[in-house]
Amino acid sequence: MKQILQNLSNGKSELVTAPAPKVTAGSLLIDTTTSLISTGTERMLVDFGKANMLQKAKAQPEKVKQVLGKVQTDGLMTTIDAVRSKLGQPIPLGYSNVGRVKAVGAGVEGFHKGDRVVSNGAHADVVRVPKNLCAKIPDNVSDEEASFTVVASIGLQGIRLAEPTLGEAFVVTGVGLIGLLTVQLLIAQGCRVLAIDFDATKLELAKKFGAEICNPAKGEDPVAKAMAFSRNIGVDGVIITASTKSSDPVSQAANMSRKRGRIILVGVTGLELNRSEFYEKELVFQVSCSYGPGRYDNAYEENGQDYPIGFVRWTEQRNFVAILDMMASGKLDVTELITHKFEFEDAPKAYDLLSNDKSALGILLNYSHSIKQRHIKTISLSKPVSYEANRPVVGFIGAGNYASRMLIPAFKKAGAALHTIASSSGTSSVVHGKKLGFANATSDSKTLIDNDEINIIAIVTRHNSHAALTVECLDAKKHVFVEKPLALTLNELAKIEKSYAKANRHLMVGFNRRFAPQIQTMKKLLDSVSEPKTFIMVMNAGAIPADHWTQDSDIGGGRIIGEACHYIDLMRFLAGSEIISVQARRMGDSDGVAISEDKAAIILGFADGSFGTIHYLANGASSFPKERIEVFAAGKILQLDNFLKLKGFGWHGFKKQNLLRQDKGQNACSAAFLNAIKTGNPCPIPANELFEVARVSIEIAQILRKQT
Repeated sequence: MKQILQNLSNGKSELVTAPAPKVTAGSLLIDTTTSLISTGTERMLVDFGKANMLQKAKAQPEKVKQVLGKVQTDGLMTTIDAVRSKLGQPIPLGYSNVGRVKAVGAGVEGFHKGDRVVSNGAHADVVRVPKNLCAKIPDNVSDEEASFTVVASIGLQGIRLAEPTLGEAFVVTGVGLIGLLTVQLLIAQGCRVLAIDFDATKLELAKKFGAEICNPAKGEDPVAKAMAFSRNIGVDGVIITASTKSSDPVSQAANMSRKRGRIILVGVTGLELNRSEFYEKELVFQVSCSYGPGRYDNAYEENGQDYPIGFVRWTEQRNFVAILDMMASGKLDVTELITHKFEFEDAPKAYDLLSNDKSALGILLNYSHSIKQRHIKTISLSKPVSYEANRPVVGFIGAGNYASRMLIPAFKKAGAALHTIASSSGTSSVVHGKKLGFANATSDSKTLIDNDEINIIAIVTRHNSHAALTVECLDAKKHVFVEKPLALTLNELAKIEKSYAKANRHLMVGFNRRFAPQIQTMKKLLDSVSEPKTFIMVMNAGAIPADHWTQDSDIGGGRIIGEACHYIDLMRFLAGSEIISVQARRMGDSDGVAISEDKAAIILGFADGSFGTIHYLANGASSFPKERIEVFAAGKILQLDNFLKLKGFGWHGFKKQNLLRQDKGQNACSAAFLNAIKTGNPCPIPANELFEVARVSIEIAQILRKQT
C-alpha cells in the first residue's frame, strides 16, 4: 500500500510504500477511492513541521515544560535523544476517507465486503478502521461528496453543543472549510446566520449558501454588524471555526451575544478571556471535541462498545450518518467547496499547494491506481543481505516507540543482522525499517516466524500477545527475546514453559536493568557481603489514564505485571537468592472510586534471609527521580538515583559512580543475549529465574486485585 506521512522535524510530506495492513477483530479493511485534505488541521501540521525548534517550542509551551522536567530527572543527553526521536517519527496525515470494504473483521456486524463507506482513515490507499468510525454511504451520494463527511461532523458536533432552535440568530466566525459546512448546517436547522471572515471569496460562498456576511478586512465592525443582524438584542449563539492565535474572536463573540448566549469553540484561538464580558451576560462558553461523543474513548473507538442510543443519541458514527443523510437530501452542498483535485501519487504537490495557497478549500485526492498492487504483505527495503554462518539474524515483531528508539539500535550495535520487521499496520515497519537498516518490512508476522534465514525473533508488541507469540516462535525453533512481561496469566506461563522445554533454544526477557553499569557495580559490591540484605526500591511511575491499554488486565496486564516486574527481577538479581514469600498492599479505594493497582507496596522475602520492599507509585511528583534504589547490608548502604547517580556509604574504596547519560542497560542486555547465542553459552538470565519472576508478578497482581 501507499500512505502519506508528515515529518514533524522538517515539515516534509512523503508518499511511502508499505505492507498492507491486516484486518483485525472489530475493524474494516478498506480500499480507498477518495480522501479529503483538511485544509485547517493539515496545514497547521505542515506549518508546524517546517518551523524551527524555537518556533516549535513557542507553539507548544506545555511540551517545553515536560521537556524541562525530563532534563531535571533524566539528564540533558537522555532528554535530547527523546525529543529528537519524537520529532523524527513521521505521523500519518488525513482523517476523511472514502472507499470500499475489502474485508470485515471478526465481531463486525452491519458491514459487508464491497460496501461504500466513509471513515476517519488516513490518506492511504488501504486503511484499517474500527467499525464505530465507519458509516455506509447512500447510493445518491458520490464518493467525492462523501469525503466531506468527517470534516462536516466536526462542525455538526459544535452545532449540537450550541443547541440551536428554529429562528435563532447565529454567527459563524471563520468560514474556511468547516465554517462553510457549519453555515449550511445551521441554515438547514432554520437558523439565520451571519458569517465573519477576512476572505471575500469565502464570504461570497457563505452568502450563496444563504448567510449574511461581514468582512473586517473592509473595515466592517463584527460586533456592530452582529448586533444589527440580531435586531439589537444580541445573537443567540456564536460558533468559532477560525484558526488564529488571537483571542479577539472569543472577545467579539462575548460582546455580540445576548444574555445567556452560547459560544462554541470548534477551531483554534487564543483563550485570554475577559471575565466581565462573560460574567455580566452569564454566557456559556464550551470547547467542542472533534466529531462527537466517543472521540478519544478507547472503549468506543477501539473496542467497538457503542453508547446506548437512549442515553447518547449522537455519537461519532451517528454524526457521520446524519451528515450523509443531509447530503442525500440535498440540504448540504459540498460540490461548491471543491477547489482542487489531485491523483494520490501527486499528493506531495497537493501539500505544496496547501502551504502556498491559503484560499484553497476542498482538496481531493483520487485513488485510481490498481487495487491488486496495494495488498502486498512484505516488501524489500534494501538489497538482499548475505548472512554469515553463526551470525545472529533477527526478525522484530513490533515497531513501536520502545522498539525503534531502544531495542533495535541495541541489537544492531551488538552485531545482529536485521532481517525483517513486522507491524500489523504495515506503515511503522517501513518507517523504522528503512531508518534502522532492515532488509524487509511486513505486516504478516507468520511469514517472519517461518523464515528459515531468521534464527532470532524479538517480540515487542502489546503485552497480551507476548505469550502466544513466544510459544509460536519457540515451537518454530527460534531463539526468542520477548519484551516484558513474559505472560499475563499462569496458564500462559505454563504453555511457555512447556514449549521452552522442547525447543532447546534461548529464551530471554528484556529485563535490561540487571545489565545497567551501576547495577553491575552494586552486584559486585553486594556479592562481597555474606549477610542478608534489605532493599528499598521506589518506582515513581507517574499517573496514566485508567482506560490506557496498559491498565487493562486483559491487554496490558496492569502496571504490576507490565512494569513492576522490572523491579521484581532486579531485586531477585541483586539478592542472588530465590523468592520464597510475597506480600502486597495497594492504596485503598477513595469515596467509592476504585483505585487501580499502580499505587502499591510489595514485600519480597528471599531464601537467604534478605527481604525488600518495592513501592510502585503513580501518585508522586514528576520532578522527583523516577527510580530510586537503596540497599542496606552489613553496615553499608548503596543508593542509586534514576540510573544516573550511584552513591556508596561505608564501602571501602567506593563512594560514587555518576553518569553523564542515563544507562538502564539496554545495550548490554542485548549484547549479552546475542553473545550467548553466538558462543553457545547459557542465556544471561537463567530460564528458571524468568519463570520465577513472571509467576511472582502474576501472583502479586492477583493479591492486589482481591483487596478492597
